[in-house]
Amino acid sequence: MNIAIFGGTFDPIHAGHMAAAEAAQERFHLDRVLFIPTGNPPHKTHDHLTDYAHRYAMVAVACAGEPRFIPSTIESPSIEGAPRYSIDTVRVVRRRLRQHDRLFFLVGADAFLDLPHWKDFRRLLDSVEFIVVSRPGFDVDALRQVPPPDLLPARRLTQKDGTIRLRHGAIHLLHDVDAPVASRDIRQAVRVHKPVTGLVPALVEEYILKEGLYIPSAGRKRLHR
Repeated sequence: MNIAIFGGTFDPIHAGHMAAAEAAQERFHLDRVLFIPTGNPPHKTHDHLTDYAHRYAMVAVACAGEPRFIPSTIESPSIEGAPRYSIDTVRVVRRRLRQHDRLFFLVGADAFLDLPHWKDFRRLLDSVEFIVVSRPGFDVDALRQVPPPDLLPARRLTQKDGTIRLRHGAIHLLHDVDAPVASRDIRQAVRVHKPVTGLVPALVEEYILKEGLYIPSAGRKRLHR
């Protein structure tokens, strides 16, 4: 089976996330895409992060119409010893796979460029094949600067489709995913009562409005009067 890990805060999950997953599923013939909301991400301020239960619920309803998209609680903060870092999540997923299953890691281009600051990033590059979602105007050559030289094969090889082969893994570039949506913009729109139709899956929009997410407490009180 071809399986991809797709992690993030998903605060909220939006149309851009879904477009990336759909494009990756089609190109790499993925049998499963594991949507993994982060529980206690070390790089985020917890005070500004929506409760995990809400973020997981939004992921679950967003995945409801596609059987190959699987919401996962691997990083739930309620699970003792739940992984906090991507390398730990990869290890947990690996233990559940069969010998010949192929594991991918779906990530945005800007996040991939930050990879050298991730925990055990060298081991991560050796453990999975990265699918890097490009954005318009992205400098593809920047991807080649991320892997340390010793992780590259003796003869550097970049395939016609943009794939960079590594010693054990690979870096695949996913083009033509044009969905310029940011979670922070969606939160701001909801906060000032602007519509977000089309920016998030319909069921996610319904959930946000029903639960009063991203609206200051005073606003929530007014809405429920």
